[in-house]
Amino acid sequence: MKPFGATLAALVLTTKALPALAGEPMTLGDYMALSGPAPTARIAYGRAPQQYVELFEPAGRGPFPVAALIHGGCFYNKFEGMKQMRGMAGALTAHGVAVWSIEYRGLDTPGGGYPGTFRDVSAAIEMLASEAKSRRLDTRRLVVIGHSAGAYLGLWLAGRQRLPSPSPRRQPNPLPVRQVIALGGDGDLKAWAGRLKTVCGTDIAKLTGAPSAARPNVYADTSPAELIPNGGTSVFINGALDIVATPEESAEYAAKLRQNGAVATAIVVPSASHFDEPAVGSRAWPVVLAAILSAVGMARTSEMR
Repeated sequence: MKPFGATLAALVLTTKALPALAGEPMTLGDYMALSGPAPTARIAYGRAPQQYVELFEPAGRGPFPVAALIHGGCFYNKFEGMKQMRGMAGALTAHGVAVWSIEYRGLDTPGGGYPGTFRDVSAAIEMLASEAKSRRLDTRRLVVIGHSAGAYLGLWLAGRQRLPSPSPRRQPNPLPVRQVIALGGDGDLKAWAGRLKTVCGTDIAKLTGAPSAARPNVYADTSPAELIPNGGTSVFINGALDIVATPEESAEYAAKLRQNGAVATAIVVPSASHFDEPAVGSRAWPVVLAAILSAVGMARTSEMR
C-alpha cells in the first residue's frame, strides 16, 4: 500500500494549479437536494431511531477498504445528512471502497448532546470492528471522512484514545482511527463556540455539557484539540469560499497538529463553497476523491488533472 502521506504534496500542488472554475458555488439548497443510491444494508448499533449506519458494499469478493462517513448539519438531525452522503457512498463503492455511513443523535434529539452524540459515533465505529469479518471489510485500510460538524466528530474519533479516564466517553482499546479527512471543519471546539451560535443558532454547552466542580474543563473530553497528538494523519479540505469553516482556520489547526508531531495537510479548492466539499460532481469532488483513495492505498491523483 502506498503511504497516505506520500501523495499529499501532489494533492496540494495539483490543487494550486486548478483555475478558478466557472459557475456558481453550491448553496445550502443545492446541498439539501443531494442524494444517491440506497444502501446495501441498514444496521442498528442502538435502540434510538438515529442509532444506525448505512453500509454500501462494492461489487467483488473483498475484503474491501472502508470509508466511514460522518455527515454534518450543525450537530442537528433536522438538517438530515444521511441522504446527502449517499452520493459520496455510491461513487466510492464504484471505486471498490466500502462505505460505513454513520447516523447519530443530534442536539435536537433525545439523548443527543453531552455525552450521547460522541458515544454514538464511538459505538458506530466499534460496531464496524465487530462486523468487519462477516461483511468483508478491511479495517486496516480505514479512513474517516467528516463534513462540517462531522469533521469534528471524525477528528474526535482519531483522538479518543487520549480521553481522560473519568470521561463517560472513554472506552478501552478503541478501534484505531489513523486517517481522517475533514471537509469544511477543524478540531477546536473552543475556538468555534461563537461560530456555533451565529451559524447554527445553538450554544456550545449543548454539545460539551456544562462545567462542574468534577469537570471544570468541558473541552477536555469533547474537543479534538484537547486530544492531540492523535498519532494519525489528517487532511483538511476547504472550499476557498467556505465561510462556515474557513480555509485559514483549517490551515491553523493543521499547523497545530504538525507542531505536536502529527501528519497534517490543508488543501484549498478554488471557487468552492462549504457545500461543494461533500458533493459528487462538484468542483471539490476530484480533490476529495483523490484524498480518499490515497488514504486507503488506491491513490489516483491523476483524476485531479
